[in-house]
Amino acid sequence: MSNIPQFLVHSPEDNVGVVVVEDLKAGANMLGVITENNSTLHVTAKHDIPIGHKIALKDLKTGDTCIKYGVDVGRMTGDAKLGEHVHIHNHRTKRW
Repeated sequence: MSNIPQFLVHSPEDNVGVVVVEDLKAGANMLGVITENNSTLHVTAKHDIPIGHKIALKDLKTGDTCIKYGVDVGRMTGDAKLGEHVHIHNHRTKRW
């Protein structure tokens, strides 16, 4: 496992993190940092996830609110288990 974080989380309240490395592969045991309090967590990636995309930090169900930066950034339109990719295939803004 790397000592360099592969994903960042802004708030302990977040249920998704953001991948910050290129070429993240399924099966990677990732180090994450919660920037608000500088704590760390570990999640195993269930999918290949591109840089800048979200990763589920807990099991998320269709209809759940997605929390990033400590705020509501949309709703889940599909399920995502811990370590799975969260993006436009299973997440949408609530604006439209």
